[in-house]
Amino acid sequence: MTGLLRRPLGPARVIAVSLGMAALLVLVCFASMLFGTAEISLEQVRALLFSSGDTGVGHARLILLDIRLPRIILAALVGFALALGGVVFQALLRNALADPFILGVSSGSAFGAIIGILLGFSFGIGVPAMSFAGALSTLFLLLSFGMKRIGSESSTILLTGVIINAFFTAMIMFFVSVSADAKLHSMLFWLYGDLSQTSYSYLYLIGPVLLISFVLLYSVSNRLNLLTAGEDSALRMGVDVAKTKLALLVVVSVMIGTVVAFSGLIGFVGLIVPHLARMAFGSDHRLLIPVAAFGGASFLVVADTLARTLIAPSELPVGVISAFVGAPFFLYLLLGKGSQWSRS
Repeated sequence: MTGLLRRPLGPARVIAVSLGMAALLVLVCFASMLFGTAEISLEQVRALLFSSGDTGVGHARLILLDIRLPRIILAALVGFALALGGVVFQALLRNALADPFILGVSSGSAFGAIIGILLGFSFGIGVPAMSFAGALSTLFLLLSFGMKRIGSESSTILLTGVIINAFFTAMIMFFVSVSADAKLHSMLFWLYGDLSQTSYSYLYLIGPVLLISFVLLYSVSNRLNLLTAGEDSALRMGVDVAKTKLALLVVVSVMIGTVVAFSGLIGFVGLIVPHLARMAFGSDHRLLIPVAAFGGASFLVVADTLARTLIAPSELPVGVISAFVGAPFFLYLLLGKGSQWSRS
């Protein structure tokens, strides 16, 4: 099996593997529709999705099409973005333990959301708008403080992000500590990932952002391969390291800021999924990018399905599930098989 996964890479193999991962995502989403507090049979799901006439299951139609389906799609889009961001940041920083939140964009986004909740904004548009504004503010700070040396040292980017992340985390804890009990639950639930506040209008905004981001990031997959090999090698091969890093930071930060604004903070997806994809398929980003993106989408759909069913009719924040599953599994992989970051 391992030999098959590591055949020489060509366009046909990239397309075949990507279609296989996309098919897996479709199957996972379809299975997720069957689970929830209200029981919906496989036949009802089939009829609702593929029948154009009146199926006679109005209640099931409402639950499936207006509640479960948009949430499942949102989970897939968020997982897609987080894993894609993880691949790029791990290449950018040349560190297998990097994830999309390491540069502080998530904490800035969370800070904006907390301010929105304190001001009484709705989760429909007010809180996501404040969250996205926080993400952009963090990106501005990161570029302002790290611009002078952004092309020479990845450690400068990392350390700047860690400092920004620490500052916003401290601000978040301050406001959580002094907030009223009525708003505390909303804050904490959002901080651990909340996909329950969704609608198709959110998807219409997130979808195009992710599509454009994916196309842009995949177009520089060869440059990511060179950056992973080393910045000096990339320079010798004609890559403008400074401009490439700047473009990657902006694209990924905007993408992550967009999804976090509607999902809250969800950890481990951008850390584990790219690592698993690299272990199975190698580190060539022409294949790694689509595999990790679709794998992240499937992972988060499964995690959110567990979040809304394990303690039904109540539900858990999806970030709790991703951490419960991700942390021990990631430790098992590192202890049992080692990090295959350098394996191609």
